[in-house]
Amino acid sequence: MPFSLGGTVVSGGPVVVPGWPVPRGYSNGYRVGNTVFVAGQIAWNADQQLVGRGNFAVQFRQAIQNVRAVLNAAQVPVEKVGRVTVYVTDKRAYLDSLKAVGAAWKEAMGAHYPAMSLVQVADLLEDGAMVEIEATADVSP
Repeated sequence: MPFSLGGTVVSGGPVVVPGWPVPRGYSNGYRVGNTVFVAGQIAWNADQQLVGRGNFAVQFRQAIQNVRAVLNAAQVPVEKVGRVTVYVTDKRAYLDSLKAVGAAWKEAMGAHYPAMSLVQVADLLEDGAMVEIEATADVSP
């Protein structure tokens, strides 16, 4: 939906991922002008069922693929991602899975390594979720 930003008309609004249920009360992604925000993605499949219960590497792979799906729906190349935040419930599980995490990252994001933060949290909203990933991209020409 176009809107005015300082006199310049820019596009904005929710990013809808084909084949995913339409979220209620939030958006999986949102564009404001030249910025695309990818909401925290967990290891849900297209039916919003958690995959990889108890397996950090499987959950990371699904979550980063979900980030990529939102970027694709917004027509944003991964090279435009400037920041990623990874929330984990167990940093030891993350560290023990680094090789698989690296392979999953490269599969989804290639050799693009934006600014990143890893934050250990007490829990995530979805029972059994071990990782949640959010991203911000700048799509300025």
